[in-house]
Amino acid sequence: MRAIRRLPDPEAVSRAAAQDLVELARAAIAERGRFCVALSGGSTPRRMYEILAEAPRWAQLDWRRVEVFWGDERAVGPEHPESNYGVAASVLLGKLGVMPDRIHRIQGELADPEEAAARYQDELSRVFAVPEDGLPPIFDLIFLGMGADGHTASLFPYSQALTERRRWVVGYTVARLGKTRITMTPPVLNRAAEIRLLVTGADKAGSLREVIEGPREPERLPVQLVAPEAGRLVWLVDRAAAAARSGPTRLTESGPRLAVSKPHAPQHVAGPPTALAGVPDGSGRARAFHAVRVCLHRIALPPRIACWMVG
Repeated sequence: MRAIRRLPDPEAVSRAAAQDLVELARAAIAERGRFCVALSGGSTPRRMYEILAEAPRWAQLDWRRVEVFWGDERAVGPEHPESNYGVAASVLLGKLGVMPDRIHRIQGELADPEEAAARYQDELSRVFAVPEDGLPPIFDLIFLGMGADGHTASLFPYSQALTERRRWVVGYTVARLGKTRITMTPPVLNRAAEIRLLVTGADKAGSLREVIEGPREPERLPVQLVAPEAGRLVWLVDRAAAAARSGPTRLTESGPRLAVSKPHAPQHVAGPPTALAGVPDGSGRARAFHAVRVCLHRIALPPRIACWMVG
């Protein structure tokens, strides 16, 4: 399920994202005793962290029961100004006193990015108590952004990471940037119960329109690979980013409100060990298997976070 919420400006996007995190976390903690979230980098998430650290909002959540991960990381140390972990640690986690054993960062400082990726996959397997050769874990919430080139996390156009169907995390050099990144892959991203995709700024307007209204070209626009198997994807976009949209779907100014019900327990659902663990391919057989798997997932589990769908 996909929903699109248009908000006035980046500040409103950050506040909506912060509120969604609090509501989803409180529901997950009430149901299962913990909340697992993967954070992202960028200026909009940074503002979200600042909002979450404000009183009294931070007190609305029992941060001792929050497990924090990251969807991607640069090949830098934790104290480097470009570190996704470093920003969250300094702006949010340090102020809230989140316990170190609840913070699961990617070791971007390792010389070998593949080793960093393998260690992070080991960490995911350990925390979620799932075998590495099985289906990927289910996050309660994953935050993502979108670049002007259509990339998300560190899944860049025409990169080898886009075709990964087995590993949950990969480390590689982005040829067009000449820089190394470690990133979660579509198989784990698309297992999430909830995804919030934050997009702000006029420089993203053209790409956003292509992604939403244009043909499916995930090699050129990797964010199109984000398609939750049984979860919900909610785009949080500001007015500037949404300006180029001209299709028949009209977006509400403030977006749909989030209604919280009991979320599902993170568990695996039996399914064929094929590319369906990531993004279903274009074949009719894969689409059929995917549809059956989603139906079984929804029937077997309690209702999750519900939101109005726009578009």
